[in-house]
Amino acid sequence: MTSPFPLSVHTTYQDLLSAHSVQSISDIPGKPFLRDMGDKGKYWYTRHRIGDRPVQKYIGPDTPDIGERIEKASAANEDAQAFSKRCALLVAQLRAAGVPALDRETGKVLNAMATSGVFRLGGTLVGTHAFRLYSAELGVRFDSTLAATSDVDIAAFENLKLVIDDAVDPALPESFQSLRLQPAPGLNKKNRPTKWVMGGGGGAEVEFLVPKMLEDSETLKLEPLGVYAQALPFLNFLIADPIPAVALYRSGVLVQIPRPERYAVHKLIVSARRHGSARLKARKDLAQAEVLFRILFEDRPAELAEALDAALEKGPKWREAITTSLAKSAPLDAMAKSILNLHR
Repeated sequence: MTSPFPLSVHTTYQDLLSAHSVQSISDIPGKPFLRDMGDKGKYWYTRHRIGDRPVQKYIGPDTPDIGERIEKASAANEDAQAFSKRCALLVAQLRAAGVPALDRETGKVLNAMATSGVFRLGGTLVGTHAFRLYSAELGVRFDSTLAATSDVDIAAFENLKLVIDDAVDPALPESFQSLRLQPAPGLNKKNRPTKWVMGGGGGAEVEFLVPKMLEDSETLKLEPLGVYAQALPFLNFLIADPIPAVALYRSGVLVQIPRPERYAVHKLIVSARRHGSARLKARKDLAQAEVLFRILFEDRPAELAEALDAALEKGPKWREAITTSLAKSAPLDAMAKSILNLHR
């Protein structure tokens, strides 16, 4: 079940998100410039010097959102201490209102990855931690049983290496070592770990994922992030065109997450493909999809219809998975049919 937050809570979150979006540009040293990479597109970078060495740092693709953030950052004059104090107050207000916050271990992990540049360089937070952030994004309170997890899943496109001439700093293995995260036992094939676990057992687990574009690809390296990732099908749909979000920890951690409509449709697909011991996860997938469908059906029907239509047009495997899941939930099936009829 869900219940709406007061408008004031949603407004406070949007203020926090706007502040972090602008500050994230201000924190990158150097002056922004647009780099034309021909057929690959145009991308914003900054340029500065360290001694005699020129250094370029990646900001993001040439989109209206990035352009607006760069413009606001150039006019901002708030120092880091004032920014941190202001955002910590907003985070405290949101926590008091019941917006989901990060536990200490997960907060440390996401903060370390954000500081090193994981999300700036294309990493997208997926899985239940992304679902938790839709509470603030959509202005609703979720059932806590649907938002419980200790796993941190990060997905990125492998081909971002073609346009991102930059890398995380410090390197993730170095950051993880300070957090007592180590390669998962038994998964470190050819020194290519895709999952990192807390030493001593328990606590946060971090797994890196990448869209599976070729049948024989199992493990691929995410060059800008400097880590290996497990290749999974259907992931390309989920992480296309992600949105920024702020996780509640200290003064906030800026990440990026899938669009909620794509997350909802993707959950239909993965739920249908889980078997055997994963059936409990399949039920959770379907429950998360239904919660998001109900909200988006009312608030963002055009976006939901577009995402569902796009997935259905991907091919027979996609349609089969979606229709299989819809058949298990009468409310989902009714909403899907209604919204597609209106969209078409």
